Amino acid sequence: MTCILEIDAKTPPTRDAFKSLTCGTGLIDEATANTIEIEALYDAVNHCQTRAGEIALWRRLLQPYRSHDDITQVQQAMSELDNKNQLSQSITKMLEDVADTESDLYDLLYGTFLGMFGSYNIEQEFEGYGYEQYRRGTRCIVEFVNTMHSIPSPESAYLKALIEDVKGFSQSRIYALMNGPAYITESGVKTRDEKKRWIPALKFRPTLFKPFFLLFLIGIGSVFYFFPILQWMGIPTVVSKLAFFVAAPLLLAYIPVVGTFDRDSCIYPLRQVFRQSEELQNLIEVIGKLDILLSMKSYADQIKGPMTQPEFHASEQLSLRLEQAKNPILVVSNASYVGNHLDLTETRLLFITGPNSGGKTAFCKTVAQIQILAQIGCKVPAEQALLSVVDHIFYQAPSFGSLSDGEGRFGAELKRTKEIFIHSTQHSLVILDELSEGTTNEERMETSVNILDGFKRKHNATLLITHNHQLVDYFIDQDIGQAWQVEFVEDGTALSGPTYRLIPGISRLSHAQRIASKIGFSKQDIEKHLSRTSS
Repeated sequence: MTCILEIDAKTPPTRDAFKSLTCGTGLIDEATANTIEIEALYDAVNHCQTRAGEIALWRRLLQPYRSHDDITQVQQAMSELDNKNQLSQSITKMLEDVADTESDLYDLLYGTFLGMFGSYNIEQEFEGYGYEQYRRGTRCIVEFVNTMHSIPSPESAYLKALIEDVKGFSQSRIYALMNGPAYITESGVKTRDEKKRWIPALKFRPTLFKPFFLLFLIGIGSVFYFFPILQWMGIPTVVSKLAFFVAAPLLLAYIPVVGTFDRDSCIYPLRQVFRQSEELQNLIEVIGKLDILLSMKSYADQIKGPMTQPEFHASEQLSLRLEQAKNPILVVSNASYVGNHLDLTETRLLFITGPNSGGKTAFCKTVAQIQILAQIGCKVPAEQALLSVVDHIFYQAPSFGSLSDGEGRFGAELKRTKEIFIHSTQHSLVILDELSEGTTNEERMETSVNILDGFKRKHNATLLITHNHQLVDYFIDQDIGQAWQVEFVEDGTALSGPTYRLIPGISRLSHAQRIASKIGFSKQDIEKHLSRTSS
């Protein structure tokens, strides 16, 4: 997995460095990530205080854990944070302090320091020689490490390992250089322990004020001005005074000379050592992981309604059971969001029918989003979640192809279906939003049957959203799969609208007229418009 701090990076870390993996290599690919609205899911869960945490959370959502042990360790850490307020508050306060100075660390690692006469034009350019950035940037790390020693000792293996990593960093060479003093020698920068007494070295002080050099210059000037040393050498007094005033401007050169030397011979070499340090990379990872834990805790705490820690179990093939599952994004702002059930512990194929705007797609996105949150160790909005670890989540949404695609819509969707089919396994979750669109009813039926039969034989869990009730009948008549439909409220002889609940059954009506009337484009609306325009 790519680190938050990259050794060869020239700019501060951002989320843009992390993309979805290609189909079949990661848990979700780019098409699936876009369809299930991974960006919105990130916005809902993100309560991170640090940039490292935000980047780490984004990366984790794109690449969730695929190991049962990894998920369990995070879940145990989350439970400990829920039960130990002092531990949670201590880590929260520590991350708040890091957030206040974290940008200074990145300024040190990636900044350009322009000196006395430089004028910054772009981000990461700074006036001066980098002293302030060095002091504040190194202090960010040193204080974080020092504070970690006062954190109450955790019991969960995951939290304990993170804290031990930080304590281990306190014994590292990088910490010693950041904590100071650092020495500049012919063979490079050295810590106090590395520098031998007999080796000539310059002790780096991150400030322009160098007491020894200033006192030396002032002393030389005073000798020339106040003592007639030049007269003793046979030189007239006026020449002595003149020598002082000629030497005085040299004091003005002190700042650029010393500042440039410190920047080029001390600060830049030291920050290069920091940037290439695996120890610092690992420490930033620890900050990110701690921030993810607190972010997931804050997300769960803000939800009004049941939040549960999913229970994972080993299974030869994927198994899912959810009780009153709600959409992880929409439930944040809608406490009354309608929950639904799902049981794929026995059957492997689920058909979902009903008109548009009834909640079919939202339900399927809910299932995918809950599975992702569960596999990063987060609580999910449900009364119960019994899951197994998936290796891939695939989501196929309607596609209309492109001008360069000679096969049109049918070909574009079929290519995506083929890609999913090839890479899916018995531990994969496959969600298909319609099949074989853009062809005749007969060919659509035949192709869809062949595709679903193939997925059934691969033993993965497949959810199909469809208006093709004949296709559903074909499989249900053979006692294959289960059929659910969107529930609508009946108002006399009319259907007034969806309840957003899924109930057993097959919807055989498209409700096209209801939707057309709702948006003002029914047959009557068309007639009214034509009558107005003709008159």
